[in-house]
Amino acid sequence: MEEEIKKLIKDALGNLAIEVGNFTIEHPEDLKNGDYSTNVALVIAKSVERNPQELAEKIVAEIIRLNIDKNIEKVEVAGAGFINFYLSRKFFSGSVEEILNIKDFGTNKIFASKKIMVEYTDPNPFKPFHIGHLMTNAIGESIARILEYSDADVSRANYQGDVGLHVAKAFYSMRKRGMPKDMDAPVSVLAQYIGESYAKGNEAYENDIKAKKEIEVLNKKIYDKNDEEINKVYNWGFKVTMEAFEDLYRILGTKFDFYFLESEVSLFGEQIVKDNIGRVFEKSDGAVVFKAEKHNPKLHTRVFITSEGLPTYEAKELGLTEEKFKVKPDMDLSLVVTANEQADYMKVVDKALSLIHPEYENKMLHITHGMMRLLARSRATAEELTSIKMSSRKGNVITGEKLIRDTIALIVEKMKDRSWNQEEKNKVAENVGVAAIKYSILRSKAGNDIVYNVEESISVEGDSGPYLQYSFARANSVIEKAQKENILPDFEKVPDEVSEVEKLLYRFPEVVSRSASLYEPHHIATYLIELARAFNNFYGHTLIVDKKDITSSYKIALTYAFSFVMKTGLHLLGIEAPKRM
Repeated sequence: MEEEIKKLIKDALGNLAIEVGNFTIEHPEDLKNGDYSTNVALVIAKSVERNPQELAEKIVAEIIRLNIDKNIEKVEVAGAGFINFYLSRKFFSGSVEEILNIKDFGTNKIFASKKIMVEYTDPNPFKPFHIGHLMTNAIGESIARILEYSDADVSRANYQGDVGLHVAKAFYSMRKRGMPKDMDAPVSVLAQYIGESYAKGNEAYENDIKAKKEIEVLNKKIYDKNDEEINKVYNWGFKVTMEAFEDLYRILGTKFDFYFLESEVSLFGEQIVKDNIGRVFEKSDGAVVFKAEKHNPKLHTRVFITSEGLPTYEAKELGLTEEKFKVKPDMDLSLVVTANEQADYMKVVDKALSLIHPEYENKMLHITHGMMRLLARSRATAEELTSIKMSSRKGNVITGEKLIRDTIALIVEKMKDRSWNQEEKNKVAENVGVAAIKYSILRSKAGNDIVYNVEESISVEGDSGPYLQYSFARANSVIEKAQKENILPDFEKVPDEVSEVEKLLYRFPEVVSRSASLYEPHHIATYLIELARAFNNFYGHTLIVDKKDITSSYKIALTYAFSFVMKTGLHLLGIEAPKRM
């Protein structure tokens, strides 16, 4: 419809012998002001020396003359020269029928034939799964699904630091504490022990000179892999933490295609740097650096190999990216999701890599997210607003895993009086808990900091993931009731008045397309909340299932269309849609 309106405007301007300039078409914020609005008269009025309002009236008159199919019911001038379009009842009922008849309603071909790798989550073995990992997982998984819905061939990648001081710190503390008494405990329990050991080991490293030296010696032995006992404990710890991560991925609805390990790409990155000294990199005080500001004044110098001869994170990123293009040689885009603080150094890495591999320059995209703060109570004071750091070194932060499990446990408690079996309660609680967290993350633009209000996030009223799920479940209950009454979807008799639900449903493909082209899931989250509110208002003021109402079959069709769009939209956010709550 947007394209149809654009064509009408261009044809009208052509008939008026006015050259077409750049203009916008958008949905007015208030549905009362029409379904589409354009500023075309305001944009071109000055160049043709016309009054914007008078010009708008001439354009409207010509559009009305050209409007043959009657999908547009009314066109009128508003304000100083805006033109508002009102779509017809025929259009809205037709769009509902289209949703029911087109299996893949909302899909697009923006990324047709494109192979895209999305890297996200990236937790490190021997460390806890923290809040930052939860945020990048929610954003990365949603982007991956949106790209798939836009016809891309998507592969999911996870990059994990399996070597480094963090491993040695955990080892040091595990030696002091002793191994867990119950080695057959669930991996989540064993992983928690390893995470606590890391925190204690880090504290010793920062405050005890003797411990620091022991940890550094231990770190070298872990790298060298020549100590059988250390290797045995390392293999156990790696297996435990990786399995614990997989448990969380299952809850979060993620399944990765590729796992890249720091120990492997480190060597590749170091060699890339050495091979390009003099061409891209240069030596400085015993280290190897890249002076990116020579190529872009907005960038800066970074070390890629230290004076001790060790590759830095930057060098490892070079190796990682090159390895990605080796496993996917025909890849069109390597997309990485990380925290905001990595944005500047990633720009330097990308610039260095583009000089080594010019063919990669337009094939790398870095998306960043902000920080999460936890708000325990809706009326908490500023002092009670807890900032969650992107580090678990101190061991005193709420981990991402704990936030997931605590949220689910809270919902289980709220469902204790339900007469469902425990398995169903646990499953629904898991789905609702994940929805509460993911929606809280995804409703904001990725780079923004967010506040996670525990009470609001699990509410089935207001701006929350569970509210969206509840709206879907409510629609499902209406459909089940209609099936019992043998009222089937039909389009023969439709209400005279167009509902807000109808005025929003047809926009779904536009929203998905926008989210895909901008790599921004929050557009879908915002749309779904608006749609859910419209449906719940419709539900509250309308008797949908009524054999005496000749339009009941159409209202059921509308409910089916809403449930499809809501379920699909939730899927694109990485959220399940329970049939009952």
